[in-house]
Amino acid sequence: MDRIDRAILYHLQEDGRLPNVELAQRVRLSPSPCLRRVKALEASGVIAGYHAEIDPAAVGRGFQVIVHAGLSQNNRPTVEAFEAAVIALDEVVECLRMFGEPDYLIRVAVGGQDEYEAFLINKLGALPGITRMTSQITMKTVKAGGRLLSEPR
Repeated sequence: MDRIDRAILYHLQEDGRLPNVELAQRVRLSPSPCLRRVKALEASGVIAGYHAEIDPAAVGRGFQVIVHAGLSQNNRPTVEAFEAAVIALDEVVECLRMFGEPDYLIRVAVGGQDEYEAFLINKLGALPGITRMTSQITMKTVKAGGRLLSEPR
């Protein structure tokens, strides 16, 4: 990956809908080579996809909670069963397996406190292998959707 590829990635992470002609101008390439590079970055998996950034409150999921979760055992069957079950929960918008304590950090987005309580008791607490959970309610999102690459120089 060279300087031009990194510049392409920077501009696409800022605006994934950037037209190829404008992207090419920004990275100082003609449109055809720029498009070939974008396609190569997609094919190699460097560009994993494109998405829209959605305001959680606008879709009724503005109550966000970070859950620290621990498992009873960290063996393959327990981990695989837990991860398969957590993936299936729509309320879970992100789940990270950690080294050390806690075993998992889980970001949950729901409509409000009552909805979160029902989710915690009926769904999350019922997952295979889960033994402990600690919830932290998000007060304010200070930075979201962090960028992996900084502006090219």
